[in-house]
Amino acid sequence: MTATDPSLPEFTDADLPPGATHAEIAANRFTEATLERHKREGLELAVRARWIALAVIAVMLPFLNFSFEMIYYELLLAALAITGWAQRRIGRVGRSPVELVLLFIELLLMTIVLALPNPLDQSGWPAAMVYRFGAFSFFFVILAAGTLAYSWRTIMAIGNWTAIMWLIALGLVWWFGKTDPALTAAAQEAFGHGTKMANLLDPNSIDFGMRIQEIIVFLIVSFTLAVSVRRFNRLLLNNAALERERTNLSRYFSPNVVEELSHNDDPLKQIRSHDVAVLFVDIVGFTAHAATRSPRQLIETLRAFHSRMETEVFRHHGTLDKYLGDGLMATFGTPLPGDSDASNALECANSMIEAVDRWNAERTAQGESPIKVSFGLHYGPVVLGDVGANRLEFAVVGNTVNIASRLEAMSRDLSVRLVMSDAMHARVQAESGVDAPMLAAQRRIEDQSIRGVDGHAPLWVSE
Repeated sequence: MTATDPSLPEFTDADLPPGATHAEIAANRFTEATLERHKREGLELAVRARWIALAVIAVMLPFLNFSFEMIYYELLLAALAITGWAQRRIGRVGRSPVELVLLFIELLLMTIVLALPNPLDQSGWPAAMVYRFGAFSFFFVILAAGTLAYSWRTIMAIGNWTAIMWLIALGLVWWFGKTDPALTAAAQEAFGHGTKMANLLDPNSIDFGMRIQEIIVFLIVSFTLAVSVRRFNRLLLNNAALERERTNLSRYFSPNVVEELSHNDDPLKQIRSHDVAVLFVDIVGFTAHAATRSPRQLIETLRAFHSRMETEVFRHHGTLDKYLGDGLMATFGTPLPGDSDASNALECANSMIEAVDRWNAERTAQGESPIKVSFGLHYGPVVLGDVGANRLEFAVVGNTVNIASRLEAMSRDLSVRLVMSDAMHARVQAESGVDAPMLAAQRRIEDQSIRGVDGHAPLWVSE
């Protein structure tokens, strides 16, 4: 990333997840959204933390030294609160020159106020006395708040800028600052000429060693915090990449399958068997419909149909097993069984019927022919597990699947939209009660023969 590209986030190659590029990061909407959210939340936290810290300091100063000159420092605290508010308003993801300039001005203002003599102070003390009160420690407030909102490079910039400004202020005070030779003479007379005690307690002494120590400690802390922020940024980007991968998986697998994949290693490899509800959906007469439509119209129709059906499957906690051209197969109770699998499947089918009715109303209003859809549902045991070597597919197989498919096909001969097995009906009653509203539209028909099943069995249908 070049310094002239302000549109990309504030991350170097070392920050990126393995194999990622800046272009991929910029194109990844999940990364951009994550960075934007992190920056906004960070700025909010930084401003609130700053305001709380400044409020504590503002209350503390008068107790430490109740005097008129404290107004000067209270004004500084107010200015820092205002600059924090301004940074929150202009803060954004990526390099922001205005934000950096504001931060630089803030550090410069603090340096001037803390290192140079207070103009309201009429005590006549030597300029070097300002260093006796440990004012440099207030820079750590800005540094700590910065870790909540800025990149590691900005944290390092805070450390470097502060060190340079403090050194310049130190030189100005040493060269131009007010001194009182009489105080130096008094200290030397009291503690001995040239002794360490006299130099330490000399009011005119800047104590360069102590000042350099302050700067070195501040740089060490800045570097340490920058490394921590850098590590956090990499975790943030990795998390955004994982969220992207999870969302991409959701485009090809059902959310409940993705959830299982994300929480367990090889969660689907073990072959197992349990009862599930199987739903087949198909467009009736699609071959004749396709004969009079262009390929583009057919694809648009299938996309609209599958989108509506898929939405209902996911909304009712189902697994979209596969698309079957102009139909689909969905399972309820996979990869793990639940307490309402059959009820969810029937509610899903009813919602699909309502969705198709709404869609047909839209098609009729646009001068298009309505679409007729049929449904077949069955509940029973299946075998589950993934198949394949490199490209795995979660497979649900067994006679339950075959029966559900054949029930869907029987809807044409029975002139109904939905055909449900007696086992499915009984399971819904067991889960939701015999008077469940979802069963109100079902009508029982006796002695039906299902291909591949010995004997006759009752079925439940709805028009």
